[in-house]
This record gives sequence, C-alpha cells and structure tokens, in this order.
Amino acid sequence: MSDQPAEAVPAVLPVMIRSERLRLVLMTPADAADMRAGRHQDRWHPDYPRPDDVDAAGMLREGDGWGPRHVVLGVQAVGSIGCYGPPVDGETEVGYGLVEAARGAGVATEALRALAGEVDRLGVRLRAAVEPHNRASLRVLAKCGFTQLRGSDEDGNLVMARPQPVPQP
Repeated sequence: MSDQPAEAVPAVLPVMIRSERLRLVLMTPADAADMRAGRHQDRWHPDYPRPDDVDAAGMLREGDGWGPRHVVLGVQAVGSIGCYGPPVDGETEVGYGLVEAARGAGVATEALRALAGEVDRLGVRLRAAVEPHNRASLRVLAKCGFTQLRGSDEDGNLVMARPQPVPQP
C-alpha cells in the first residue's frame, strides 16, 4: 500500500445535456472549423454563429466536455454556452449568448440552469463575468442562482458566482 495520495479523477460533464426544450451539444472540431471559416451549417439558425460564438469555438479542446456547446432549440442551434475550461480549485467560468430571435423566451435561463445542474452535480462552482449594463444577462444570472458579487474584472465586467454546490453521489 502506497503512502502517496491517489490522483483525483477529473470531473467530466456529459457529452449531451438536455432540458425541457433544449439540447446543449458539444461543439466538434468540424463545427469550430466551419464557424471560424464562415461556413454555415443547415442545422444552425441563419444568424448563428455570432462573433461571440466564433470566439467560443476558438476555446474548443477536443475531448474536453467543459468546452463550448451549441444551444439547440428544436432542430437549430440558436446560441452557445460553455465553460472557459475545466475547473481550477473547484471553480470555472461560464459564458453564453443567443441570436436575437431566441432572446426573451427564457432560452438563456433554461440553458444556464441545465448546465449549472450538471456542474453542481460535480461539486464545481460557476462564475460569470457580465457587462454592468447588460440587464438581460444580469436577470439570467440572478434566476440561475448567481448571488455572490465579486467586484469587477480588468474589462469592467461584474464578476458573479453561484454558491459552492455539494457534490451529488
């Protein structure tokens, strides 16, 4: 028997996360390549990807379930959501956004709640940075339990976090 501690198995999010109306589908390398090259896929809303979605695709690391995902409503991707990498010290940052046509119908809230539920199950805390004047995103974060204001980042965005979850067996 060794006195060395066992290495922790990295927490992994499922490939597909589902909610009542949505599927949060991991981006593939082919998706990211199409997004960066300006090629449109039939399964994407005509206004998707937005510039922020293309930026998110740039964070794709193959095999990393913490990366960017398409927010699929019905049969079309209408936005993206994902973490900026695997957790460090039990915490990771989330980002999300939708095409204009999908806003105002609770899609962002539903997507963030679905992702947060899976992240909570793993005992990982989520944080988010939001522009102070982005009232819609501030409402989404509040509805999803982001209650801890941590000040602002170097870009002047408010940094908010959810309370530390208790991992579920």
